[in-house]
Formats: sequence, C-alpha cells, structure tokens
Amino acid sequence: MYLNNSKQIVIKIGSSLLIDDNKNIRKKWLLDFAKDIEELIKNKKKVIIVSSGAIALGCKKLNINKKNLKLDKSQAVASIGQIELMNLFNEIFKKRKLNLSQILLTLEDTEIRRRAINAKRTFDNLFDLGFIPLVNENDSIATSEIKYGDNDRLASRVAQISGSDCLILLSDVDGLFNKNPKLNKNAKLISNVKEIDTSIENYISKNISEHGTGGMKTKIEAAKICQLSGCYMAIANGLINRPIKSIINKNYCTWFLPKISKLDARKKWIISSISPKGELIIDDGAVEALKKGKSLLAAGIRNINGKFNKGDHVKILDKNLTEHARGLSSFNSDEILRIKGQHSSKISEILGYVSKSEVIHKDDMVEI
Repeated sequence: MYLNNSKQIVIKIGSSLLIDDNKNIRKKWLLDFAKDIEELIKNKKKVIIVSSGAIALGCKKLNINKKNLKLDKSQAVASIGQIELMNLFNEIFKKRKLNLSQILLTLEDTEIRRRAINAKRTFDNLFDLGFIPLVNENDSIATSEIKYGDNDRLASRVAQISGSDCLILLSDVDGLFNKNPKLNKNAKLISNVKEIDTSIENYISKNISEHGTGGMKTKIEAAKICQLSGCYMAIANGLINRPIKSIINKNYCTWFLPKISKLDARKKWIISSISPKGELIIDDGAVEALKKGKSLLAAGIRNINGKFNKGDHVKILDKNLTEHARGLSSFNSDEILRIKGQHSSKISEILGYVSKSEVIHKDDMVEI
C-alpha cells in the first residue's frame, strides 16, 4: 500500500472541504482530519498540509459572494481570509496537541532553484522542531494562483521540492473515473494510472463548485509533475470523516504511479537547469570522498571560479580540471573563498553565523 510505505506525505485540502455550500465551516470534519494527522505522526511519518480556503474564508467573514469578486479584490480578501484560515487550523489542531507552522508560497517560489532549496530546508527544520508545515498559496500577491486555482499544482511542487514520497489530493470526488460519475451511473473508478495518455485526458471532468476552482484538470497536471518527481499521488474523497484512515483501510481512490525513482528525479532536477554558474576545484582527498558517496566539505576545496549564489548549480573539478560531479552549493562564491581549506567546525566562526557544514551535500550532488 503506497501510503503505508511513505515516510513523508503531502496532503492537499480543497476549500470545499473546509466550507460547505451553505458557507458553514466544517469544524467536525477538520477535527477528524486532525485525528488522521495525529495517527500518521504516531506512525513516524512526516506530514505537510497544503490548504486552500483563504479566499473562501475571507468571503465568509465579509459576507460577500466569491463569484462576484474581481481579481484585485480577491487579493485583499485572501489577506483577510489567511488569518481566518490559520486561526481555524490552530483552534482545531491544538485539541490534538499538534503544532502548526505557516509557509506562504507561490508557484514561482517552487520553480526558482534557490528559493526551492531554501523552502526544503525550512520544511526539514520544522520537522526537526516537531511542527507540521501548513502551506498556503500567497494569494495576496500571486495573481496567477487566484486566477487559475492552481493549489493542486502547487501541492505537487511542494511534494517535489520537499522530497516527499506521496501526495494526497483530498477533494469532493472519489478519484478519476472512466466517465463522469455525476452523469453516468455505470462510471468506474480507475484505481491505478501508470501513464497519462490522451484517453485519460478525455475522462477529465471540468465541473467546478463555488468555492473550489481547480477541478479535475489541475489534478491531472499535478499528477504529471508527481510522476516525473518519483512521487506517488492519490485523488481521494475528502468529504467523508477520517479521509486518510479511509484510504489506508479501503484504498478507494485513484493512484498515479511514478515513472522514475525519487533519487533519479532529484538528480535530473539538479543537472537539468541552465549551465553551471561556477566551478569548485577540489583536492585528491575530496575526489576520493566523492567517489565513496560523501558530501563535499570546505576542507577539500582548493579554489573556485566564477560568481554564484547559494543554491546555484556548480561544477566540481579536480586539480587537473577534470569534472567529477555537479551539485547545488550551500554557500555563495564569496563565502566559499573565505572558508575553502578550512575545517567544518570553523565555518561559523569565519562567517559569523551558523550554517550547514557541507559545501555541497551528497543529496544535492550528481556524479558525472
């Protein structure tokens, strides 16, 4: 079972799960959902929640109809609703003694390499502190997310950059059907999807509820991202009580299976960007360490070429300028000039702040 085997899980909640058609907040549902999260954490799983609902809750507070909102006013309403959303989650989750943190992201934050790396480190640090990241779209400034309702794709990018094993999209449907189940009684649920071909595309329903604007189309786009990220993805009905428990016990949903491994996907992501921004020249000892799958430390760096920022893609060369690997730098070029050849324990003293001990972590490196 894909969910049971996952160590890190992203769960996306649609706004229709938080607010019903009568604009009532579904607190009982959210409390049951918190119980699901509590069970996952007890089973040593790391959880990230991506939640829609800021605009819907903002509309509720202002007593206005979302359908009548223009784009610029949507941003203001989202700002109001964002506080309502966090207050709602905090109120419910503290009853289960669950600690929440908030991360506001846009799609751009997940697609620009340096921002994506910083986001991943924030996720990792929050896990270490015992907090559950609650990710929201930064609707107040990200016009495209409001316009296209792309929280599904945002969730898939969050799963990708955080290195998660599984993404669950909780919505108001059971999954992907071969026909529109609202119009066809004999429609059948598709349990597993290995390839999203033209026949799958033709199955997509474009029905839209008042609060949710994603529909099935954006879920399929999210699935494509997950498949190329080595991440399993499920579309499941979240309207039922204890939706995660239901997936574990009944598995009545649609699973999209990854096309490549998570490790291969990350390596492809590292080297698929624009040309490297700089070069690190390393000594023989560092070359041997890299061959054994270890991280690159400052002590092994002899020199650098080029100007680059933290998170940029760089080449790793030996003293004869033969390329051995490429990776994502944890420091900018000026910082590396100051710490090259130094023991990792001296980095914080030299730079004046505590940072990572590896110049390039082994997980951020690909051998050439």
